[in-house]
Amino acid sequence: MLQLPVSRFIQACIFIVVVLFMGSCTSTKKAREELKYLDGNLNIPPNLEVPAKEIAIQKGDLLSIYVYSDNPEATAIFNQQVTKTGGGVPGYLVDQQGNIRFQTLGELHVEGLTKKQLMDTMDAKLKVYLTNPYTDIRFLNFHVNVLGEVNKPGPYSIPEEKLTILELIGLAGDLTLYGRRDNILVIREKEGKREFGYINLKDPKIFQSPYFNLQQNDVVMVQANKRKQTGTEQQLVRNLTILSAIASIVSVAALVYNVFRE
Repeated sequence: MLQLPVSRFIQACIFIVVVLFMGSCTSTKKAREELKYLDGNLNIPPNLEVPAKEIAIQKGDLLSIYVYSDNPEATAIFNQQVTKTGGGVPGYLVDQQGNIRFQTLGELHVEGLTKKQLMDTMDAKLKVYLTNPYTDIRFLNFHVNVLGEVNKPGPYSIPEEKLTILELIGLAGDLTLYGRRDNILVIREKEGKREFGYINLKDPKIFQSPYFNLQQNDVVMVQANKRKQTGTEQQLVRNLTILSAIASIVSVAALVYNVFRE
């Protein structure tokens, strides 16, 4: 009398396993679609052009400025040790008015200029004091922050002063399995205002985005997709796993019981 109900129980277990397997296959296929990058035709004319746009100097930037000329002794005064910042890094801090104070030349308005434009300006002013002067200017604070669903979140300092969103993701160890690739937020401060831009890593037109090339102090945030489980959902999965294991043990025990019963 016990054999029929047990047989039906085993059949039900097998049916549940098959349903779960099919659901798992569907979920796996969907997950693979979510993990794609640059899904589409990349070989289009706008993508083949690489803009050589320099970043502009902003308030709060820290600049390294060295002067060279045919008069090494006379040049020394322009390369005197400048005041160090709180982090112990010597440099010229762009104040809230967009200015720096440079020895002998006095106050210079630098906000909005590129490095080349500032070098040209300073070279022209230094000709009054030096023979064939030229300057070398670099950003000391070119760093970006990446937060959220990446394997290595945190701040990244970039000595090359040039960084794309794809390069940043590479530095951060790629997105996690739960990172949304179609809606990455870039927070940017520009001319005293805050901008919010979004990037879709699956779109081959990403190279045309104004946020593809990152700027100093950008913050990149990668949100979690719907597949990432909350604490409650994780507990539910654990409970279901335990129940599934118990059901498997019961079905095996019932099968053994029926075999020996006969």
